Amino acid sequence: MLPDGWHLTQDVDDFLARAGDFLRSRPALHNTALTDIEKLRTRGAADHDAEAPVFGRRETGGEVHAILYLTPRGRLGLTSLSFEQTDALAAHLAGLGHAPSNVIADHDTAAAFAESWRRHTSAAPVPFWRTHLYRLGTLTPPRPRPEGRGRIAGGQDRELIVRWCREFCVDVGEQPSIDLIDAGSWDDSRFGDRHFTFWETPDGTSVAMAAATSIVGGMVRVDPVYTPARLRGRGYAGAVTVEVSWAASAAGATDVVLFTDPDNATSNALYQRIGYVHVADFAGYKFS
Repeated sequence: MLPDGWHLTQDVDDFLARAGDFLRSRPALHNTALTDIEKLRTRGAADHDAEAPVFGRRETGGEVHAILYLTPRGRLGLTSLSFEQTDALAAHLAGLGHAPSNVIADHDTAAAFAESWRRHTSAAPVPFWRTHLYRLGTLTPPRPRPEGRGRIAGGQDRELIVRWCREFCVDVGEQPSIDLIDAGSWDDSRFGDRHFTFWETPDGTSVAMAAATSIVGGMVRVDPVYTPARLRGRGYAGAVTVEVSWAASAAGATDVVLFTDPDNATSNALYQRIGYVHVADFAGYKFS
């Protein structure tokens, strides 16, 4: 056990047995941790040659109050911590020789850890991700609804899905995912475990796409939502997002969430119109 109540392990099953209830207690806020850890759990056997991920829980009096995970690619995920707690954690991780390449967390926790890591290691933090987190309230289909229908993607859609996901990454400047797609490592990208749905016009032309994670801890995250530039402004993104959101709720998800770019006023307004409510801000920092 580390000072400040932290317990680290490389045994994901033991970690989830002890910290799973904490993660599931706030599925919207913990959505990234839930999906990342589930992916690490399910791919563990396939990635036997990779460096093992590290999982940690901060425990006081037998109760878990925070968790961390460090992936083989160096992503450090954190749940909410105070500045004092992030500072102690940064010192502990540096002392153990861990070297995260980036950190993602709620806005305040990510900023606090980035500053603490700089002070303890001299690694300069560079912000690379800012986002609003929304949770679905009352789903409200757009009016007017564009002509067409939703269609669950099949194997025949693989080429179009990959192409549109790459175009989405170009739009948002997500270079690591572009590199994985270009290298043929689709399953290792963040899109490899998604379930895709298209919006089709009456003549069967696919005009927009949305995807969702599987249900983890009662939560589904909608990601990504994409409409080719030439087809935007016609209501297709809203229509396909409603389809995916409704399907997630019908499948039993208690929390349906999505992230948005704070600088994209159009998408933020769209998601609020169809029933999503802003709940928090998140951020990411990479380290030199």
